[in-house]
Amino acid sequence: MVVLKGPAAEIVTHALGSCIGVTIYDPTTHVGGMLHFMLPDSKINSEKATDNPAMFADTGIPNLFKQAYELGATKENLIVCAAGGAEVLSDGGHFKIGSRNRTVLRKIFWKNNVLLSADGWPVLSDFGLVAFLPTAAAGGGGGEDDDDGHPHEHGAGR
Repeated sequence: MVVLKGPAAEIVTHALGSCIGVTIYDPTTHVGGMLHFMLPDSKINSEKATDNPAMFADTGIPNLFKQAYELGATKENLIVCAAGGAEVLSDGGHFKIGSRNRTVLRKIFWKNNVLLSADGWPVLSDFGLVAFLPTAAAGGGGGEDDDDGHPHEHGAGR
């Protein structure tokens, strides 16, 4: 998870698959952020949830918004988008991680009166997906996030 405020940067995450990338951006305060979460519910592994709350929808989404609010974003101005949630495992639909991720995201947003800024989101059934939040217009700053392939901030020259 990355949340930025300041000049020229972009946030990119790769290979979403069943994971979901959530981007938020406040054009009035130039605060932007991205979360790449893998699983819907932190209760399945409280130790991992403590070490990496961004891994789970139920802990990562609230943290994304909280960090953006701490940098000056306001809920009323946020542009919120999501991508991913594909069913990529050949498990006969047993785990349905992508579907469960999409359902939990919608429930969290509904409970908090957050609307997605687009009608639906891109979901690919058999391929990875890249989420991109250009913060050059929004501002940027910050630096690399965790080292597990999740959101990273790159300079404007990229």
